[in-house]
Amino acid sequence: MPRAVELSDNGPQTVHGGLIMSLTDTLGSLAVATKGQYMTGVSVDIGTSFVKPAGRVGEELTATAVVTGIGKSLAYTRVDFYNAQGQLAAYGPCWASTDLTASPAQNDVKFSEDGERIIEGEDID
Repeated sequence: MPRAVELSDNGPQTVHGGLIMSLTDTLGSLAVATKGQYMTGVSVDIGTSFVKPAGRVGEELTATAVVTGIGKSLAYTRVDFYNAQGQLAAYGPCWASTDLTASPAQNDVKFSEDGERIIEGEDID
């Protein structure tokens, strides 16, 4: 589900590329967690291509993160960022190391493809 993000003030008051890189890492890990892999380990490679300006202070930046593949020791994701005009502003792959043979932690949950419903585990507050 897209979330509003406060844009960083980097002089020209546009989204800083470092923010997009950080979000690529974080959202990629969260996408893997929706597949029941709560302990994703560390990111081993992150890249971002910047296509258009992502926005200015006060504008909304949306992101979509998907898991593109899961292997024995790596999970692959893609995160797309859209500016307030709905244009693709940036996209980035992220590879995270993970131990897919480990048993899930006690409080792990698995979400539906749209991220809105829990399909395994239970919600804890």
